[in-house]
This record gives sequence, structure tokens and C-alpha cells, in this order.
Amino acid sequence: MKRRTVLSLEQALSLPYATLRFVQLGWRVIRIEAFGDGARLPGDPNRYIGTNVVDDDRRSYFIAPNVGKEAIAINLRTVEGRALLPRLLRELDVDVFCCNTLPRRYEALGIDYRTLAAAKPGLVWAAISALGPQWPDAPGYDPVLQAMAGYMELTGAADGPPTLTGVPVIDLKAGDELYAGVIRALLERAETGQGQRIDVSMLQAAASWLLTTLPLLDFDCDPDEVTRCGNEHRKFVPTNVYPTRDGYVYVAIGNDVQWSRLTALPRFAGLASAARETNDGRRRERARIHAQLGGVTAECTTGELVRELSAATIPHAVINDVRAVRELPQLAERLTRTRTPTGRTVRLPPSAVDRAGAVPELGFPPKYGEHTRTVLREAGVSDEELQALGDAGVIPAHATSASTPMEATQA
Repeated sequence: MKRRTVLSLEQALSLPYATLRFVQLGWRVIRIEAFGDGARLPGDPNRYIGTNVVDDDRRSYFIAPNVGKEAIAINLRTVEGRALLPRLLRELDVDVFCCNTLPRRYEALGIDYRTLAAAKPGLVWAAISALGPQWPDAPGYDPVLQAMAGYMELTGAADGPPTLTGVPVIDLKAGDELYAGVIRALLERAETGQGQRIDVSMLQAAASWLLTTLPLLDFDCDPDEVTRCGNEHRKFVPTNVYPTRDGYVYVAIGNDVQWSRLTALPRFAGLASAARETNDGRRRERARIHAQLGGVTAECTTGELVRELSAATIPHAVINDVRAVRELPQLAERLTRTRTPTGRTVRLPPSAVDRAGAVPELGFPPKYGEHTRTVLREAGVSDEELQALGDAGVIPAHATSASTPMEATQA
């Protein structure tokens, strides 16, 4: 596969996560960051969130989504800065331009589809925003979208408050949709020669996942089918977290055959009855079944319960913390990694799907604007022009010291 080049005006999480997936394909990703104006810290605000890892603008929250990328800083509020974009698109043979700034800023920054596609015919242009370009002023923050899209109403204990999920699922869902949309657009371009515009609405992407709840509204469903239910499944019984003598285990009975296998175990035989042979029957006795099942599991250790459920092929899992997940044998060899400038290895999540030839180690994220001059020189900008651009405040006045070789950041 041809190594593609992606130019991305990105910050926060949703778009950096999407472009990380391109990095994992071996593509070149050049991130443009907001230009510092002296009144605030320059670049992606996420640079300054979390523990200081190696320096102040590469803190812990910033690392994982930005490995393997290059970073440039251009003041797109200036005419000269906006004029650099067509040069970059053409001279670097950019395939994809991405952004996740407010849609009302597209034209003012010179990053709108019409302008960039005119400069680079065949360009695939892709953006993430909170609600789509029809609502150009809405900022897109995952917790706000979780509230708006009903996720908080569906998450948490039935008698408790609406609750955020433990993972920023809407940020990541939007990133996956942009990634998939770009792949599709490039496939179509191979057939038609035409580029296209892709707009990802975080709200719409999130709502597309309401597959098991939203349609129920037209089926005169019971109110408890479309609200919080704690760790239970709304439809399948019993499915819940159950205590053991030394912890907890999640047990999920997804059909009547699994129920019969569960109640065939001597420990659980007392739960069986003719009325409970079907899921409908078990739903009518939901609370009593949960109480009885929890009473049985509480009498054995986690290890004993896991061995019995495994032997009976009953879906279950010990409830792992993140440290335990990292050590799972199914994942441990699939983790990716990066290396700090001081040589410390940092383990990162695996790629979503195994790919032949994938590189397991990616370059450490660059400092703000680290590759500005290198990339602009590659696009044909002379040293005299670079000096003038720096003096005029179009690019950082002084080159940022590179912490890793260019080859490493492109690995």
C-alpha cells in the first residue's frame, strides 16, 4: 500500500486519535497546532495536561494519541500563514487534510474544503465537530456530548444519578468514524479520481450507537428499558456483577442454553425452575434471581467460581483494573510502545486490529512546532523566507530543538 500523507490541524483527543490510526498504518501524519500569541500556552492544550513526562509541553495525557507524528506551527490568522497551506498540500503530495476546529473558523483560517481542494485536486478533506457544520459554533467535548446523546441517562445505577462512562467513548467513536470515512474516500478516489468532503458530527456518531435503545421508543417499551440499570443487562437475565468471598465476577447469561448449563452445576442447581427456563420467565423474576445467584457466588472464591464457569462454558470475567488488563496474555504481546528521549519505554494500547508488517514502536511525540522548519524546507520554503516568516510571527521565531530524529517520528 502506498504511504499516504496526512496534514491535520488538530488538538484535544478525537482527531489526534483518528490520525494515530493512520500512523499505525505507516502513513505520514503532520499535525498543525494553534499558534501561540504570548497570552496563553502555545499549541494543543492537551500538551499541558497530566504528569510532566520529559518536558512541560509533553505531559502524560498528550503522549499516547500523538506518537509517530510530526509537528509544525503556522499562524493561520495571517495571510502569509494561510498562503503556506497550498504549498504544503502540493509539494508534500498531501492525500488527506483533517481538522477539528469550530466550523465557523474554516474559511477565516483558509482551511475550508473549497479553498484546499482548489489547491490540491483529489484531496480528501475530513473534519470532526460537535454537531456538524450546520451548527458551527458548538464546541465538542466528550462529557457534554455524552449528556446530550443520552449516554449518561443510560449509564449508572438505577437509583443513582446519570453517570459518565469511564472511557471518552464519543471522542473515540468520532475518531473512528473519520478514520473509516477517509479510508472509504480514498478507495472511491482510486476509482473516480475525485476527492471529497467528510463531516463527522460527534452527536450523530454517538446516536448511531443507540441501536439497542432508541428504536424501543416506538415499540411502547417499559420505561426501565431505556434508562439506567447499573451493571445489569436490560434484556438478558441474569447478567450482572456478583460477589465472591474475595472479589467480584461478571456473569452474563445470554440465552436459555447457557442458563441450563449454569443450573446443571451442583452449586447453582437450586436456581432452576420451570418458570425460569426462558429469558421471559427469568425477567419476571429478575430481582429474586440476582439475589439468589449472588448468595451462591458469595460462598466461593473467585478462583473456584471461574473454574466452574469456564468448565461449563458460561460467559464470565474477573473485573480487571487497567494494570491487570495491560498484563493479560491475550494483549501483552500486542501492546505498542514508544520511547522517551531519555530511553524510558512507555507501553501504549494495541492497535485495534492486527496488521501484517505493523511497527510495534512509534516515535515519541514531538515538541510544539518541532518540525516546522524541516517540513517547510521540504515544501520549497527557503531559509530567507523562513527567517522572514519567523520575524513576521507566521512561524515560531526560533526553531524548537528536536528530541528525536525525523526517521523515528515517522516510524
